[in-house]
Amino acid sequence: MGRFDVLRRIERLDPARDHAEIYRLMGAYEFPWDMNQALSFALFRTYAVPSIGGLLARTGEFVERAQKRHDDTVLILDAVLEHGIGSEEGRTAIRRMNQMHRSYDISNEDLRYVLATFVVTPIRWLDAFGWRRMTDVERVASANYYRELGRHMGIRDIPATWQAFSRLLDEYEREHFGFDLGGRIVAEATLALLATFPPNDRLPVGVVRRISFATMDDALLDAFAFPHPSRVTRGLVRGALKARGRVVRFLPPRTEPYFARQLPQVRSYPDGYRVAELGTFPPGCPVPHPRAAERVDLAARS
Repeated sequence: MGRFDVLRRIERLDPARDHAEIYRLMGAYEFPWDMNQALSFALFRTYAVPSIGGLLARTGEFVERAQKRHDDTVLILDAVLEHGIGSEEGRTAIRRMNQMHRSYDISNEDLRYVLATFVVTPIRWLDAFGWRRMTDVERVASANYYRELGRHMGIRDIPATWQAFSRLLDEYEREHFGFDLGGRIVAEATLALLATFPPNDRLPVGVVRRISFATMDDALLDAFAFPHPSRVTRGLVRGALKARGRVVRFLPPRTEPYFARQLPQVRSYPDGYRVAELGTFPPGCPVPHPRAAERVDLAARS
């Protein structure tokens, strides 16, 4: 199997009709590490919007149970990616997202911005650090994938193209990024969790923080009142990420899918999990039913 065989397969697909398959090939074969990093960073950016960061701080989940909330978010999105929006697992995952979101007063504008981060951040991450950039087909498919997911989440006025998602994200951040103590608290809890992930757990916590700051743009750092890294530190960190991408380009292609549920940093469910039981169940959410979804056998997926 050649290094660009998956890309050739993607290029034969229609991004309007086959967006889910294209996005699955990107996430599980072409860029599993990069996509996970980018989507985690996308979620992190949302904390810099006070209405989002403040709400997450008030629920306490992203602060007091940061590992579980990280894992639940990863696994819910992973179920949709792996099994498809129309599958039983996919529908259950979307139902869980909607149940949690409906328990809080979240504006359509904030939900739409979060959706935009999931489209735009991976594009920009791969442009900067990937072993190759996303092609036009992949960018269109990514936008269409999240447009469909957004419709199932009841989000209105979703951008029609990846370029429109980019404009929305940039405009929303210019207007809404700002310091909020709650957002800073959630960001600190996330950085503390990041320091426990392998291979970061082999480094001093302070080093992990400096590396993290070096991947952030100035607007994001300012919104959290984080210190700006030196030009040397930023250059070293970003240079190392670019070097990794160049090395990966010459590695053998992945022949088996690698989904986010297989990541070593997902640690909350050593005995398996049900998608219907992931996340939180604030007042008003239905109690999870044990037959709502099949149990995930961790031994079978290792």
